[in-house]
Amino acid sequence: MSIYIRALAAMLALTFCLPLYAGNRELAAGAEQQIGKTLFYDPAYASLSYPGGDVPIERGVCSDVVIRALRQQNADLQKLVHQDMKANFSAYPKNWGLKRPDTNIDHRRVPNLETYFKRHKMERPITLNADDYRPGDIVSWRLDNGLPHIGIVTDRHTREGRPLVIHNIGAGVKAEDILFLWKINGHFRYFSQ
Repeated sequence: MSIYIRALAAMLALTFCLPLYAGNRELAAGAEQQIGKTLFYDPAYASLSYPGGDVPIERGVCSDVVIRALRQQNADLQKLVHQDMKANFSAYPKNWGLKRPDTNIDHRRVPNLETYFKRHKMERPITLNADDYRPGDIVSWRLDNGLPHIGIVTDRHTREGRPLVIHNIGAGVKAEDILFLWKINGHFRYFSQ
C-alpha cells in the first residue's frame, strides 16, 4: 500500500511543478526562436514606442534576447522595469548619470535587469554545478573586461552535461557553451512563483 501512496504523492508533486517548469521551458523556446533572426549586435540608443517597444528583430544586444523571450510569455520588461524604476529610482544603478527613468534604454541595460530580478525575488543561488541551471533560467555575467552580459539557459546540453546558453555577444543570437566561461554575477528564475 505504501508504494501506491508514494507514487500518488510523486504524481501530485509533478502536477503542481509542471506549470512552473513549462513556463521556463517556453522561455527557453522563445530565446531559441531568435536564432537566425537576430543576426547583428547593435548597442545603438533607439527611440522605442512604449509599452512593447523593440529594436528591429535582426539586431539587438544581449538583453534583447531576454526581453523578447519574456515578451512571448506576456511579460513586458520595458514596462515592468520602467514602472519599478519610476517608483524606486534610487534602488537602481547610477552607472549612466540619469536623473529619471528612460523607457528607451533602461530595460536593455543588464545591471537594471539584475536589479529588477533581485527586487522581485527571482534570484537563485550561483553555483558551478550545471544541474542547478534549468531551461529558461536567466544568467548574467561580468566578462573578463568587466562588461555585463546576460543570456537564457536552454534545454540542450554539451556532451559533458553543461546546458547551452542563448545569448548575443557580437554575432547575433546563438546557443553556445558559455555558462561557466565568465564570472556569473546573477542567476534568476522568472517563473518560480
